[in-house]
Amino acid sequence: MTSSAPVLSPGYSNVPPGMLANVVTCLEMRQRPKPKPARPLERPLTLDRIEKPELTDYRALYRAVGEDWLWFSRLAMPDAELRAILEHPDVEVYVLGGSKQRLGLLELDFRQQGQCELAFFGLVPQAIGQGAGRFLMDQALAKAWARPIERLWVHTCTFDHPGALGFYRRSGFVPFAFEVEVCPDPRLSGCLPREAAAHVPLADFTG
Repeated sequence: MTSSAPVLSPGYSNVPPGMLANVVTCLEMRQRPKPKPARPLERPLTLDRIEKPELTDYRALYRAVGEDWLWFSRLAMPDAELRAILEHPDVEVYVLGGSKQRLGLLELDFRQQGQCELAFFGLVPQAIGQGAGRFLMDQALAKAWARPIERLWVHTCTFDHPGALGFYRRSGFVPFAFEVEVCPDPRLSGCLPREAAAHVPLADFTG
């Protein structure tokens, strides 16, 4: 990943009304780490690859996983653009399941030669803290490094689960860049409900 974005100067910068500022940490690994001891699972889990996902089902799971963390890019993306990504032969979409429930989403993007982006990785709220995240990461690492890649990378941000950065580092990722993303607050456009992500102040200064 390379960025052509301008470099911020020290000090404060104004954020326009209706916009959010989000600090992003980019992490990478250059070789597959040694496997970590598996934590006993509270329930059996499965991971199924979904080829050519139906957009409504995909977005429903994406929302279930990401609404608390203000994931919105795939909700706002035009259908044709999203379909082109999900049906690309170098993009792999997996659904984590357990007890006939969809518990998580994993998306691996191999479109850049020699690299894999851990594009989306997350659990529905009720699956957090039960060992499912470690299971999903172990599966992600195995599937990513099964291809002839030289680099696996991911990004997390200040809107994510507070344990996300530490989890990625314990999994073998190393930070390599920090960025600030400024984007429209998706709760103001109706893309996400206004009560989503209560830990992020609503960027509505109209009273």
